[in-house]
Amino acid sequence: MSIGTGGTGGIYYPFGGALASMLSERLPDHQFTAEVTAASVENVARLRQQQIDLGMSISLTVLDAYEGSGDDPPFRDLRLVAPLWPNPVNLLVPRGSEAKTLADLRGKRVAVGAPGSGTEQVSRALLAAYGMTYDDVNERFLSFSEASSALKDAAVDGAILEVAYPASAVLKATTTGGARLLPLEGPEIDSLLVSHPFFFHTVIPAGVYKGVDEDVPTFAETNWVIAREDLDSAVVTAVLDIIHDRRADLEQVNDIVRQVDLRRLEDAPLPLHPAARRWAEEKLDGFESAGRESGR
Repeated sequence: MSIGTGGTGGIYYPFGGALASMLSERLPDHQFTAEVTAASVENVARLRQQQIDLGMSISLTVLDAYEGSGDDPPFRDLRLVAPLWPNPVNLLVPRGSEAKTLADLRGKRVAVGAPGSGTEQVSRALLAAYGMTYDDVNERFLSFSEASSALKDAAVDGAILEVAYPASAVLKATTTGGARLLPLEGPEIDSLLVSHPFFFHTVIPAGVYKGVDEDVPTFAETNWVIAREDLDSAVVTAVLDIIHDRRADLEQVNDIVRQVDLRRLEDAPLPLHPAARRWAEEKLDGFESAGRESGR
């Protein structure tokens, strides 16, 4: 069975590798492998095409797929299996920039994420909250590492990276490149969270990156393990049991696993897999899901 993850330099891939190993051990009749992918958007597409069995993706991507977006019909068999860590949005500007908010980047060169990535989807939503589109900026479709290098070289005037902390690309940009983080707060962000309720206020904590001496306000969304509704219930239960019972082992892969909160199953933006719902009702005291009961 295949697990769609992300690039080798991100968090999805090593986490997926560890999860695949633990699932293979727990369910010896199955053999799980972690596949390198372009992450959120590709994982949903490959799940739709039944090319993988499990995947990882952000809330915005899975909700767009579930409801149908662009030329793609609604993916009504898409289900959530387990919440992972939150992804805060990082808005960075290069050394010497006088920009104080996203609005100051109007007409400027802005890295918005790799083409078709989850970050690129979030960039569109964030710009819209400020009354802007790609027509108002000189958008640059760059990966995290490319955006980090571009900030260091002042080849862009800003960069949007949706990634959990501490992220190597942000570390590189702030430590060796002198980039700084701008706050994302105020009426524009409040409006964004109303129109996209799966986003939530958070902060990038002081001390996480060089130059971040105070908490930086921003917003975030949850990463999810996703599957089709017909995935074997035993696999779904095993995923949740592993995240719940073997947290310490998974934290050895990346400290970000400490931020996983299984109670976010209550805030699911689309239906849970039936086995995930049963698991939550049995294991989480007072579990009440705010997610939709059915996609039918």
